[in-house]
Amino acid sequence: MIYQHASEIVTDEVFLELDGILPDRQLFLKLEGMNPAGSVKLKSALGMVEDAERKGVLVPGGRIVESSSGSLGIALSVIAASRGYHFTCVTDPNISSQSLALIRALGAEVLQVTQKDRNGGYLGTRIARIREMTGADPNLVWLNQYANPANAQAHAQWTATSILKNIGHVDTLLVGAGTTGTLMGCTRHFRMFSPWTRIVAVDTAGSVTFGGLPGPRHIPGLGTSRRPELCQPEQVDEVILVDERDAVRMCRRMAREHGLALGGSTGSVLAALESIADRVPTGSRVVALSPDMGDRYVKTIYDDMWVADTFGTGVLDDSARRPVAV
Repeated sequence: MIYQHASEIVTDEVFLELDGILPDRQLFLKLEGMNPAGSVKLKSALGMVEDAERKGVLVPGGRIVESSSGSLGIALSVIAASRGYHFTCVTDPNISSQSLALIRALGAEVLQVTQKDRNGGYLGTRIARIREMTGADPNLVWLNQYANPANAQAHAQWTATSILKNIGHVDTLLVGAGTTGTLMGCTRHFRMFSPWTRIVAVDTAGSVTFGGLPGPRHIPGLGTSRRPELCQPEQVDEVILVDERDAVRMCRRMAREHGLALGGSTGSVLAALESIADRVPTGSRVVALSPDMGDRYVKTIYDDMWVADTFGTGVLDDSARRPVAV
């Protein structure tokens, strides 16, 4: 297929059937990192930008601002470059050096906050900075991925539809929760067209999205220090919190045993799945979403020194603690 713009290349039908994690069940990993932005966030970004264009909020030559810890910032940078917008990404120290460099390489401006919010994260600070910027400049367009219905709608339209088209019957679906746009979009579509599917939300320990206690988090992707407006916890069947150490162990295991370097969010999703394996009936068809690949984590998750400094040397072995359902 021939495309006219890089931002149009949405690869939404790449699934890998995995063995070894769920014996006697079928496990399909939906790989979302096979596009120019390298993550599932390309669909979120496209959905929000095109919605703003349709409404006349975003006009040719317009200026966009958004908060991101990495993936959405890259996705919006790709779209801004291909469509002639100016984009400012407001981020924080948890962004990986690779993501930061890529956003800048794509021509976007980067503003990095350093002060933590009251829950010990940076999201509240990033949003406060954006509110200051848009208050001073009414022509600056904040897409607001945390509250924008177009974020969730993109995943109802693309992600969830693709799963049911390619896999058919799905008994259990696991989706990581960041802004919860992917989660809420998939939930909306599955409740309508596959109501029997058990939907499991995966979050990281230290996130407050589902009412957990705030705590330090080192890996971008999952978790928030304030509940996103899009989040509707009552719509999912189960929430599992995963310690980042277990996510790191799973990522490194997948690289060694399957030749698949995955991002931290995917490690969390697969660790959560392993923790509930005894509750997944034999013969089940399970789908897990993999938001991005591991190339942006080579200096963190896949770097022995960073892992040891951040989590301790014990994480470098194969022992694991089980995530907990909440």
